[in-house]
Amino acid sequence: MINLDQYTSAFWGLFVVLLVLLVQWLVASGSKALREGAIPGKIDPSLSHSSFVFRAHRTFMNSLENLPAMLGASFLAILVGASALWTGVFIWVFAAARIAHMALYYAIATEKNPSPRSYFFMLGSLANIGLLGLCAVTLV
Repeated sequence: MINLDQYTSAFWGLFVVLLVLLVQWLVASGSKALREGAIPGKIDPSLSHSSFVFRAHRTFMNSLENLPAMLGASFLAILVGASALWTGVFIWVFAAARIAHMALYYAIATEKNPSPRSYFFMLGSLANIGLLGLCAVTLV
């Protein structure tokens, strides 16, 4: 039987990740809605990194692209009884990386690759890979 109390840190980390996603959605939707001639559900294809609307939209979409794997790995880790300490660490690293990625994407308008936000994207990806590895080790 899994003792869910030991995963409190992981659950708080997941709460933060979901809260960040909600904030990103509100910022992306709000910034787009304030734009003259905004059409619901459609972003102007002429926008690029110089536009905050574009950066807010891409930040939200990037989180949507990364979140399913992290949520799946998180719940798999909990269900298979992986180390609560390491599960929490990987989730919190992912949460911190997504927050840093978001802040840098909002603040820096650059087409440069890699941009400063790329490092935090990679850190979040490594946290996800680490969590999946923890699941595999636990299952074996």
